Amino acid sequence: MTVTGVYDSPVVWTPDPASFAASPLGRFAARHGIPDIATVAERATSDPAWFWAAAADDVGLHWMEPYETALDLSDGPAFPHFFKGGRLNWADYAVDRWVREGRGDAEAVWWEGDDATIAILTFSELKASVDAAAGAFREAGIAEGDVIAMLLPMVPEAVVTLLAAAKIGAIVAPMFSGFGSKPVSERLEDSGAKLVVTCDAFPRRARLVRLKQVADEAIASAGVVETVFVVRRSGVEVEMVAGRDRWWHDALAAATPVVDALPMDAEAPCVLLYTSGSTGRPKGCLHTHSGLPFKFAQEARHGMGVDETHRVCWMTDMGWVMGTWLTTAALTNGATAILFEGVPDFPEPDRLWAVAERARATVLGIAPTVVRAIMAHGTEWADRHPLPDLRVIGSTGEPWNIEPWWWCFRHVAKERVPIINMSGGTECGASILCNSVFLPIKPAAFSAPTLGMAADVVDAEGNSVRGEVGELVVRQTWPGMTKSLWEGSQRYLDTYWSRYEGAWLQGDFAYIDDDGYWYLLGRSDDTIMLAGKRVGPAEIESVLVSDDDVIEAAAVGVPHPIKGEGLVCFVVLREGADVTAAPARLSEAIVAAEGKTVKPYAIHSVAALPKTRNGKVMRRVAKAAYLGEDVGDVTALENPESLVHYHDLAAGVPV
Repeated sequence: MTVTGVYDSPVVWTPDPASFAASPLGRFAARHGIPDIATVAERATSDPAWFWAAAADDVGLHWMEPYETALDLSDGPAFPHFFKGGRLNWADYAVDRWVREGRGDAEAVWWEGDDATIAILTFSELKASVDAAAGAFREAGIAEGDVIAMLLPMVPEAVVTLLAAAKIGAIVAPMFSGFGSKPVSERLEDSGAKLVVTCDAFPRRARLVRLKQVADEAIASAGVVETVFVVRRSGVEVEMVAGRDRWWHDALAAATPVVDALPMDAEAPCVLLYTSGSTGRPKGCLHTHSGLPFKFAQEARHGMGVDETHRVCWMTDMGWVMGTWLTTAALTNGATAILFEGVPDFPEPDRLWAVAERARATVLGIAPTVVRAIMAHGTEWADRHPLPDLRVIGSTGEPWNIEPWWWCFRHVAKERVPIINMSGGTECGASILCNSVFLPIKPAAFSAPTLGMAADVVDAEGNSVRGEVGELVVRQTWPGMTKSLWEGSQRYLDTYWSRYEGAWLQGDFAYIDDDGYWYLLGRSDDTIMLAGKRVGPAEIESVLVSDDDVIEAAAVGVPHPIKGEGLVCFVVLREGADVTAAPARLSEAIVAAEGKTVKPYAIHSVAALPKTRNGKVMRRVAKAAYLGEDVGDVTALENPESLVHYHDLAAGVPV
């Protein structure tokens, strides 16, 4: 695969040399007699049992019963046992302990609704709500190990539901608030959920999304749900099924609160997160009390410096993994979790920046696709917000193109705030690569693997490679990795552990430059083979979005009878762009940058690219729709209607 352009960039941001010693990670290193971050990283991978035990102490996990051993690999690397014999509870170490430690009056949750309503919960208030909800769940018949499905927008009750389920040993299954009834029904049936928490309706771009109606249709089809709690979000009338449905606030008011969290085995499950690609049925990834919540808190603390002085905002949905990341990365570190309901560019194109400024966010999480979309409105909307409290911009979802990265760095970060790239996933329950506020940064790059992650780039035989493209793997286990898939272990083993012995296969192509910086080039199954040469879609898309008329782009490979695959590109053009002239100009730009073998068969102007709620472009879905094939599971898409005319574009292209 070619690696050009962005990979030759110099360092553009350097941390204050004094910042490390004053940070949570610097204090951690000093306690263990470690002089710098490089030595911490080396020891973390050479002695993982020591590191994860020390990290758990640093994050402040409260052990109700002490563990016997930090890491037991007797069942192999795919099934590690972390903190064996220990007992704790996610709700206890994320919320209750801050009240015990005298921080009950500190802000835990800051929320702004789509209608600009603001609500704030202190840790004491959050604990009271979690205790009441836990009591209501228990009185509704929910016992340890039962599944509670959550179909809610980004409202404070979503955080309460996550932690209240954990408090009584139940498992919460968050679902995307933009789902229709079919994907909700599939997940209800698969999980066997006994209780659903939803809301009457919620506003989105000033229109109501009738979520209770979606839940009712899904429940009727699934046939497994016994109880429904309904949050009164909008006040619209909804049908309440007698004997099954209860208003959230009534149920909590009548319940006997559960004040003390149930001690749970460290390996007991607490979250069931579904992930779906463009093909196959969704995978239910099972995560534990000492796994994903702890790992998220640790990487936020050690990579971004998050502690009780921080206020963390991430543009996401509670149905995606970053909703859980936001909750636990903030609260477990004693920080404030900032939730906002709605979209980043409504009612004005600066909504995201305005919310971050009003909420005094110190960490702001976005996806590159969001930046590309907002760029189309011009620089003035970002430039009017100085964001004086901001210390970190977090980024996840997909690789950056270089132009949007620079736009974000200049106009949002003001060239003073680092962009901390993260990459991991729902299944691994962690970031594998992550920039650090203590390391220099190159545009669109990762400074290093996330602390404690033994990441590597390998060739087809599993040999480590540098200076060439390979598969991203992890050679050691970590606490956040899924315990297994809900349906069982075989699919889990086949997907992640079967290709390289003893190593987790992430499914991303990666590259490490001569200076040791890491780059992701996209999903390995998105790679395009052109005349025997592998080409990453991100490379092509970077060329396309560098054109002033292109807002967003997606590159895919389509079958060709002679060359095997040919390149087809989809672009979203700015209003007023010359749709007729743009394809030829863009094609010439690709050839100039990548060579004649990469000349596209076609470049199509489309109204929108298929994307998830958190901004990830689904290239495989676009390709399948273009070829007239089954698009598979598209329940994660926010805009499935964008696919309607894709197949019509294929006329005349040799596919």
